[in-house]
Amino acid sequence: MEAMVKKYQQRFRKVRDEMETWAHLQSLLISQFRIASSIILRLQVLQDSTNYGGGLNGVAHIQEAVLLKQMESLQKLLLSMKNTMEQFHGIVLCLGKIHRDGRQIIKGGSSQLSVKQLQQRVGVKPSLADCVDGLMLLQDMHCSEYLLKSSLVSALSELTLKPSASDLGSLQQILIDQPNIPKEEVQFIFDIIFAEEIC
Repeated sequence: MEAMVKKYQQRFRKVRDEMETWAHLQSLLISQFRIASSIILRLQVLQDSTNYGGGLNGVAHIQEAVLLKQMESLQKLLLSMKNTMEQFHGIVLCLGKIHRDGRQIIKGGSSQLSVKQLQQRVGVKPSLADCVDGLMLLQDMHCSEYLLKSSLVSALSELTLKPSASDLGSLQQILIDQPNIPKEEVQFIFDIIFAEEIC
């Protein structure tokens, strides 16, 4: 049993590494989202010809040139966001594989473990049930959050046509909050799995 717990702890270390990559991508996506939101809001102003007063009126095609440049920047940014989302998806797939491999640890044993054996603890070490459930929860949280992020990025693209500062702000706040990955719950899972290291 103890050897199985150690194998699970190795998997949780891999999960922790993936979560560090997730945190880096989260910062990147928030930055990309903020910049894209700014460009989207700016497009409204740039489309109004009354905003080109003074000396700019005499410059031929200035409005079209500025508008085109902003549209190109937005397009590049949306492609970068798509790439970031693909990296998030890679993490979700990796967490799914870690979870499936973790279930195989129990199934791969010489005999079928009883519920009592799965829930048995040795000192402060986690039970096998804690390990299996923890991997499943972390995978589910990140999968749900990935789906939410995908929806937010899609909504951002749609808001290009009908921009609203309040809608953009709300979407950005949801992105920042990551409601499907409650920090306290994640910490609780890791505290159980690595309790012996904390003591």
